[in-house]
Amino acid sequence: MATTLSPVLSQHWDADRSWTMATYEANGGYAGLRKALAMAPADVVTAVKDSGLRGRGGAGFPTGLKWSFLPAPDGGPRYLVVNADESEPGTCKDIPLMMATPQVLVEGVAITSFAIGCHHAFIYIRGEVLHVYRRVMRAVEEAYEKGYLGKNILGSGYDLDVTVHAGAGAYICGEETALLDSLEGRRGQPRLKPPFPAVAGLYARPTVVNNVESIASVPSIITGGVDWFRSMGTERSTGFGLFSLSGHVERPGQYEAPLGITLRELLEMAGGVRKGHELKFWTPGGSSTPLFTAEHLDVPLDYESVGAAGSMLGTRALQIFDETTCVVRAITRWAEFYAHESCGKCTPCREGTYWMKQVLARIEHGQGTMEDLDTLLDLCSNILGRAFCALGDGATSTVTSGIALFRDEFEAHITGGGCPLDPAASALFDYTPRNRRADLQTLSGVRPGTVGA
Repeated sequence: MATTLSPVLSQHWDADRSWTMATYEANGGYAGLRKALAMAPADVVTAVKDSGLRGRGGAGFPTGLKWSFLPAPDGGPRYLVVNADESEPGTCKDIPLMMATPQVLVEGVAITSFAIGCHHAFIYIRGEVLHVYRRVMRAVEEAYEKGYLGKNILGSGYDLDVTVHAGAGAYICGEETALLDSLEGRRGQPRLKPPFPAVAGLYARPTVVNNVESIASVPSIITGGVDWFRSMGTERSTGFGLFSLSGHVERPGQYEAPLGITLRELLEMAGGVRKGHELKFWTPGGSSTPLFTAEHLDVPLDYESVGAAGSMLGTRALQIFDETTCVVRAITRWAEFYAHESCGKCTPCREGTYWMKQVLARIEHGQGTMEDLDTLLDLCSNILGRAFCALGDGATSTVTSGIALFRDEFEAHITGGGCPLDPAASALFDYTPRNRRADLQTLSGVRPGTVGA
């Protein structure tokens, strides 16, 4: 088992002005594009397919295989859309990548577009992260200035235009078909599949939709070679990936390591759980994945092993929570997020996430009953697998796993009339819990305890 990091995407994040074209070229940037343009497009697709690269956006679908699903050229346009709408709680790898080295994404876009026969690619960025949008826009401008984008790229005869699009800020637009609807100017809602985007995607044309990290990994595969990429990771989960450690850990941040590394190994490199405390629970792939506990510290972080242990690798957003954290409170906050971000298209998700939020809030505030636990599980079973996209499924993951792993804590909220834990103890900084009702009364001019309070 690998115990060391493998900086590839993050290798030059600490370089002076790492986001500029000059720095990127000085460190071998665009060598992959030059090599790819000298290859047949089909050979580029084959190389990515043989590398075993799997989608880094969470689903883990083989990237090269996804490209090969495009139908034969018919004379019409085909598109590449990069999903940069990172917005799930705890997931924070694509935005640092685009801030530190946006050119690796642009180069990956150019190589991928050449491989699939695309002449107009789109990078869909969450509009709320304006600083990231501006940085990627400037990177694209620099690529045009240097001849890596535009007409007759590097004298190859290949043309490519890239549009950077700012989304309106909706979590649902991280789902590929909702993203396509948003990109076309419609409300972001998932489409019924089939047809899949590879057949009828953007503007009803064949489209490849890939995550930022997936596309950014392509240049290194072309320059380093298939065998080099497969030398990292596991047999079925090849290569490297960004692991985002956050929460109760001494040194939170991005750790780029081969797939198959364990949380125990990552924690050792990150200084462990904060001093004086012990691990209580964690998420292996963000807030939409079932919870793990200290019993899962040695589960290899690859798609197969995490799945066999009962969760999903997802976006490798490792949120670490120590024993001071109330699991009911954490799950309730996630449930509030999913209820807010549900697009409302599907009844099970729209209604189910709303009622799940209400029941969890009741339990958290000590007003629940034992029957509420069965109601929650029943709600989850009526949402799971019954919606157009995975938002509903993700909303149920922490609830069902949380009750399975920490049922006694849920029951303690019910029998004890409230949370047995001090929320201030879990904070990483000085924190005084706010009384929301008192705040509202102060803002409205009504003193607590008076008539109408």
